[in-house]
Amino acid sequence: MGEHHGVAVSAEGFGLEGPRGWAFRGIDITAEPGSLIAVEGPSGSGRTCLLLALSGRMKPSEGHATVGSFRLPKQMSAVRRISAPAHVPGVTDLDPALTVGEHLLERALLQRRFGGSLRGLLRPRGDRVTEARLRIDTALTAAGLDRETLPKGSRTSVRDLERLEALRLSVALALIGRPRLLAVDDLDLKLSDAERAEAWALLRSLAESGTTVVAVCSEAPEDAVVVSTSPKPAPETAAEQQHNDENTENTENDNKETADALAETGLA
Repeated sequence: MGEHHGVAVSAEGFGLEGPRGWAFRGIDITAEPGSLIAVEGPSGSGRTCLLLALSGRMKPSEGHATVGSFRLPKQMSAVRRISAPAHVPGVTDLDPALTVGEHLLERALLQRRFGGSLRGLLRPRGDRVTEARLRIDTALTAAGLDRETLPKGSRTSVRDLERLEALRLSVALALIGRPRLLAVDDLDLKLSDAERAEAWALLRSLAESGTTVVAVCSEAPEDAVVVSTSPKPAPETAAEQQHNDENTENTENDNKETADALAETGLA
């Protein structure tokens, strides 16, 4: 186990209603500390909203969830303090103009200002810089991002990162705060099969070292605790099945519209 332990996550009848209807509803979860939880479903099925609700960043409309000893929706701010989102569009966007090193240093210094004790702030500057560097190195190692392999090392700008490297950087930035719950969005978006396998291996290693991980994906690995946001279909006849297959295409467009609406309202 790592120096800090993950948290158990549970939910019962958890739901969130947005301006266009339910983002997700009827979600039940039971996961031990240090679990790898995969939120699986098609794009537009409320996956990101569920991820943000479980990390205390969106308020649920019904049911409840617990993250460690904290209960949602009552203790959202406490859950925010022990969790960190990564790779969430509109929430944790990397600045393409900044370098990898600048992102890391900025996060480590901000973390110390808001997460550190007063005593920590009064320590000599040299100690503070050393501590920031140590946090950065630990986070990079855990996220599997080796600065030496980047085109310009730490001076590589974010716009020059490969997709998997950008994911690792986003995870590293989240880990600087030593969260007990790491919430990763769009894990397998536009990744090749080999990159996808690497991304899951990364999250698995973080879970094994003690951090509880929740990740949004279109397809969950077999060893994860799987939470599905797909609407549960009612049993249907063969005739209805054929009719529904013809309508699938329209539904996908609706889902995209719902996702856009929620992105505008929920993530603002």
